[in-house]
Amino acid sequence: MFELVKAGGWLMLPIIACSVVSLAIVIERFWSLQTRRVLPPNLAADVWRQASEGRFGDAELRQLQQGSPLGRVLAAGLVNRRHDREVMKDAIEEVGSHVAHELERFLNSLGTIAAITPLLGLLGTVVGMIEVFTSITTYGVGNPAELAGGISQALITTATGLSVAIPTLMFHRYFRGKVDALVVGMEQEAIKLVEVLQHHRQANMGEGSSRGAK
Repeated sequence: MFELVKAGGWLMLPIIACSVVSLAIVIERFWSLQTRRVLPPNLAADVWRQASEGRFGDAELRQLQQGSPLGRVLAAGLVNRRHDREVMKDAIEEVGSHVAHELERFLNSLGTIAAITPLLGLLGTVVGMIEVFTSITTYGVGNPAELAGGISQALITTATGLSVAIPTLMFHRYFRGKVDALVVGMEQEAIKLVEVLQHHRQANMGEGSSRGAK
């Protein structure tokens, strides 16, 4: 392995560094974007049950905000549950945009790695071919070892760059789709909670008006 890296020349170092960073990001994103961590099952139903029973105070609200990305979005709606539907939705959308941005963390870096590693490989190809032509100019075509060294460097860096870029691009596209799906899921859960809270609020207002009339 070391001989292969050595044969590829100094451009193998940034390509290897990109591969290490890419692997670290992929592992971190797989851990952070687990559905159960972002969208805990039955969270919206539990929040509604506690809120309807009057057991949702400041401590529970802070716990909800810190528990998961979905919890932060739902907490934004709960804070404004005494306001109109539009106010609740605006608050949820504002928090949701921040949460979506956090879910996309490191994805731009992953996309950058997928874009630059083939270019680094191509640069290695150019450098290798320059060495080949320099060798031809100096020694002529009678020294196959000198020619093979430059061609080997060109091929190794290109192959390594593509080997890093292809899986990185695949994971980048996968995580983009995963984030989009999670954001849609959070929106759906938040809308359900808004509708239920507003229905409950209107029902309470109706009961209060009836009692006042009596």
